[in-house]
Amino acid sequence: MTLATKGSRHIVIEGAPYRWRVRRRPTYVQGMGWSPLTVAVEAADISGSLLLVKLPYAHPGNWMNLPGGPVTPAIVKAGVLLGLADGWKPRQPGRPHALVLDHPPR
Repeated sequence: MTLATKGSRHIVIEGAPYRWRVRRRPTYVQGMGWSPLTVAVEAADISGSLLLVKLPYAHPGNWMNLPGGPVTPAIVKAGVLLGLADGWKPRQPGRPHALVLDHPPR
């Protein structure tokens, strides 16, 4: 499974290139505030498994006016480093690796 190139952003972490993306429009459960904002990350140079980083706030496009938060390169970097430490292998095909980033950096 790969990310759509359109709308994705590039980041280099410890010399490895990655692409990351947040859904433009929330899913139904994100719109209702039942599911948190999720960032999808993958290796930019090869098709491997995805990393899904769940953040502790709502999608900014939610319909309930719940407070959202920004997704910055520092947050993406923290999620990637946590994912790698948790066993995510971005250059090997496989199921998406999901994790929760409870305290994202500011």
